[in-house]
Amino acid sequence: MPIDDAIVEQVRAAVQTERLLDTAMRLIEVPSPTCSGAAVADRMAEILADDGFTVERPEAGWPEAPAVAVRFHAKNNGRTIQFNGHLDTVHLPFVPPRVEEGVLYGSGSSDMKGGIAAMIEALRALRDSGTLSSGSVLLTAHDLHEAPWGDGSQVDRLIDAGFVGDGVLLPEYLCDRLPVIGRGLAVLSVKVSRPGEPVHEVLGGLQQPNVIRAGADIVLQFEKLDEELAKKTHPLAGRESLFVGQIQAGEIYNQSPTVLELAGTRRWLPGTSAGHAKEQFHEILAEIAEQRGVEIEGDFRFVRDAYEISETDPLAAAFQDAYSAVDGQPLTVGAKPFVDDGNTFVHRGGIPAVTHGPNAKGAHTVLEEVPVEELVRVAIVYALTAIQFCGG
Repeated sequence: MPIDDAIVEQVRAAVQTERLLDTAMRLIEVPSPTCSGAAVADRMAEILADDGFTVERPEAGWPEAPAVAVRFHAKNNGRTIQFNGHLDTVHLPFVPPRVEEGVLYGSGSSDMKGGIAAMIEALRALRDSGTLSSGSVLLTAHDLHEAPWGDGSQVDRLIDAGFVGDGVLLPEYLCDRLPVIGRGLAVLSVKVSRPGEPVHEVLGGLQQPNVIRAGADIVLQFEKLDEELAKKTHPLAGRESLFVGQIQAGEIYNQSPTVLELAGTRRWLPGTSAGHAKEQFHEILAEIAEQRGVEIEGDFRFVRDAYEISETDPLAAAFQDAYSAVDGQPLTVGAKPFVDDGNTFVHRGGIPAVTHGPNAKGAHTVLEEVPVEELVRVAIVYALTAIQFCGG
């Protein structure tokens, strides 16, 4: 249902660009590599408290950096929409915040402190404009998101502790589609080893179990499995896959090494269980270890599960109403190319999740950037989505 133009203008007027930008820069200026988010969580809690909000600090299984939570209630009952973001950044050299020609730069500006600042500004705009007539907003932020350093457990514990709404928005840097499906992900690592020491090929190397041959077998078997997985497809999300992106062995060309290591990913669609994918992985390794006389250790590191929501879900519909009010037309429905905490909210929290953030660049690099006007746009869309969803 279209949003009244007067409501849209009230929200636009309530979103303050300078306040939003100041919040983003204050968050970015505090380094927060994954597992070290205490200082930035404290900074966010301080910002919200200074704004007059009552701040909760649930440990959620990670007392080193308690999460941040704020609840804002309208006068009338209704649904609760959750704005959720991660405060941690990938482990790269820190880049301090700066603004040049309307673009915000710095560590976390695109992934995702800029987005968190936008969702904070959306909360402020709802309060200041008085446009949220029903329901409530639950705003949460946490550490332990970025793999491989974090394991996603803090958001798991937040959900388990009841910090979960009836639907959630996540301001990751996806802005060109309404994602209604996403594949699951596990990071794979394999270590192939043999007893003894590295040895020259002509001084006994040829007589040793060959870890490189075993590694080659693993890659070939993974390729065969990937060919089978390619038959499992979805019109939006594409296919299942098993991908090898790293392999390392040996110190010199004519030495028989004792260790080979490889790493990659396994992605699956809704309908495939993570447990089944893990069994396939370990079965291949066990068979090759026996055939080649080597030891093989495999780690199937579960990251997020596959998920799917309906494009007619009340949250998706409310989001499309809000986006249309700002952009003039709804977003194309599509798939989420990466995994994020939305996958977890669907599976663990049992609620719909929509990932939508600013048109930002440079995630997982030292060149993160986001136009300030994009942060303003996201804040408006989030506030309007809350109005539609909570009052629906």
